[in-house]
Amino acid sequence: MWNNPCGRIHQSERADSSVSQNSLTTSPNKHSLPTPTPRADTTTPSPQRVACVILKIYHNCTYRDLEEWLLATDQVRQALQLTRMPDHTTLYRTFAKLSQAQWEPLNDALLQHLQVNKMTVAVDTTGFRNDTASAYYQSRCGGTRRSWHKGGFVVGTASQLIVGVRVGRGPGSDAQWLAPLRAKARRYVGRTGRSARLWLLADAGFDGREVVWTDVVPPIRRGGRLRAWSRVLRAELVERAKASGLYGPRWKVETV
Repeated sequence: MWNNPCGRIHQSERADSSVSQNSLTTSPNKHSLPTPTPRADTTTPSPQRVACVILKIYHNCTYRDLEEWLLATDQVRQALQLTRMPDHTTLYRTFAKLSQAQWEPLNDALLQHLQVNKMTVAVDTTGFRNDTASAYYQSRCGGTRRSWHKGGFVVGTASQLIVGVRVGRGPGSDAQWLAPLRAKARRYVGRTGRSARLWLLADAGFDGREVVWTDVVPPIRRGGRLRAWSRVLRAELVERAKASGLYGPRWKVETV
């Protein structure tokens, strides 16, 4: 079942899947599957339901597929301590109730549990449209999107774990996002003695006044040349970082 976690389950497979008498099921028959939670359940999302939503995001499947997968995997239900099997509509409402203020502590708790220590991180921003109109429809109507949701992410290049997130509105310069994202990443910097050096990798879009000497950010050549000595030194730093292989893993933030 783990090779195809969210695929459709055949009737024969569902009939063969059994739950032991000590498993977390509310049915007296040990060969029956857990009863789904009624759709009218509107209680506060429990940790178990939040875990199910995270599994749905991880597997990139629908809520119906996740419900069928959980019905066929009694070991996962036991690990999550599911006393009742949540319905797919219940899982959808659980996701709708979660806010950004709740997602960040969940991510911080995961990073602390993994004892993440970062020395090199990469940052980038991306845009998310706030409507359902496709690019083709926009082009036919002659309109363009004047604003969108913008997310900034700082990712560890070794583990590709997200160690910091910032949400805002676009369009706008990425330079103003550099300092807040760096501050979020510093919470997970591995210390060597009294020093804690964090190498931050970014593209030229983050070039601005917020850049510090540990930020590997290519300077923008305005007018085809670099005038300030600090920008010249930073250009040399970027070239050395590219030659040594330090700057190469920046692309991992694009994958995340």
